[in-house]
Amino acid sequence: MKTKIHTDLAPAAIGPYSQGLAFKDMVFTSGQLPLDPKTMAFVEGGIKEQARKSLENLKAVLEESGASLDSVLKTTCFLSDMENFAAFNEVYTEVFGTENAPARSCVEAARLPKDALVEVEAIAFINQ
Repeated sequence: MKTKIHTDLAPAAIGPYSQGLAFKDMVFTSGQLPLDPKTMAFVEGGIKEQARKSLENLKAVLEESGASLDSVLKTTCFLSDMENFAAFNEVYTEVFGTENAPARSCVEAARLPKDALVEVEAIAFINQ
């Protein structure tokens, strides 16, 4: 049976979806935008600030499920412009490191919700 994941520490869904779903010992998050969960506004700044906030929101959803950034197996990262790839990678590396970084896909999207610069989703296992 699947379990809906919700935390007030990450932005509320802006459509008909959950922040994440857990099934057995796995959690699947929805894409996390760089929105402040209290104001639902973008953080100020460019790609690095937006990347950092998206990853903070991802962490909040993971932790609500019993998972963590350390238990992430795969991320899918969406960038509005591949020119931001190097700057995004700097922040991503701060969060995940390089030694045990999760598998990842990173693609440019024609347009992200609310015209975000970045969105990140993950698949992780729940820490037992």
